[in-house]
Amino acid sequence: MLELKNITKIVGGEMHIHPTDLVLERGSLNVLLGPTLSGKTSLMRLMAGLDKPTAGSVWFDGKDVTGVRVQDRGVAMVYQQFINYPALTVYENIASPMRVAGKDSATIDREVRKAADLLRLTPYLQRTPLNLSGGQQQRTALARAIVKQANLVLLDEPLANLDYKLREELREELPKIFAESGAIFVYATTEPSEALLLGGNTATLSEGRITQFGATIDVYRRPLDLLAARTFADPPLNTISLVKQGASFELNGLPVLRVPGHLASIPDGPLTIGFHPHHLSLQPLAAATPMQARTLVSEIAGSESFIHVEYGNARWVCLAHGIHDIDPDRDIDVYIDTRHLMAFGTDGRALGAPAETAA
Repeated sequence: MLELKNITKIVGGEMHIHPTDLVLERGSLNVLLGPTLSGKTSLMRLMAGLDKPTAGSVWFDGKDVTGVRVQDRGVAMVYQQFINYPALTVYENIASPMRVAGKDSATIDREVRKAADLLRLTPYLQRTPLNLSGGQQQRTALARAIVKQANLVLLDEPLANLDYKLREELREELPKIFAESGAIFVYATTEPSEALLLGGNTATLSEGRITQFGATIDVYRRPLDLLAARTFADPPLNTISLVKQGASFELNGLPVLRVPGHLASIPDGPLTIGFHPHHLSLQPLAAATPMQARTLVSEIAGSESFIHVEYGNARWVCLAHGIHDIDPDRDIDVYIDTRHLMAFGTDGRALGAPAETAA
């Protein structure tokens, strides 16, 4: 078990990591989700021992390892910017941590070839990294982490440089690989969709703070505040400021939406409603009132279209299946699937969220 106990990190007078407590269990997959400069890499460096916290401590299996060197912690790390030994072949790059650990030749050969097969590197085992593509070099770094059999595996956006097909395959395979080893697996990403595909647990980060930590699907469906909800949304979360008045949500004193059952008990007053782009539809929905919006731009992305619209002072994105090329400045009806609405108070804290069965 890895425990971060009230750790902080100050660099040049700036708070990079605000006071943080976090517990990660052995055999768990844990995603750090947040935009660039949210603190993901800083947090991973503290976990690994590459940096020492300004305050607080890091514990592993009940022992304080705050001052223990990274070499003595059994940590494997893979960065978006891959790091390999340029003078060694791919085979020797992968084998290097096992040679340091004193493994026998048969074990080394078996594990190297197993990892190479998984990561499609078998044809390149006798090449040096300089004779590989960027994606092949990244896969070599991943293979080396796999065979190291570390207690803590830290992957900092490791799939960003790979092609789409291999990236999707590895998103499915990596959790299985590391879960079998009993290691703690920490994976940093800026992509909410990647966190959902990986599953496990997710910590949402913003400006050096963990805003929420829990089972990935729970954090996505039931964010504790508006900041966590926005972190876990791509395209961006649709929001609008309304006033709850009895059974209606009102805008400028006029009812615009009926309050769904899961939000019926929240108090009347001003709030922010949030919903994901795939819960805004161009097609009529049962019990949904049409809302007339003005189109801004249509983005066609293969089998999906992103329709940007303006409603009142709010700008929303509708994620619609199929090709929808709608002219700008056109008035159209849009429909919100109110079963999936989230409500946040004026302080940003969640007032209510969809039931656990909602997608």
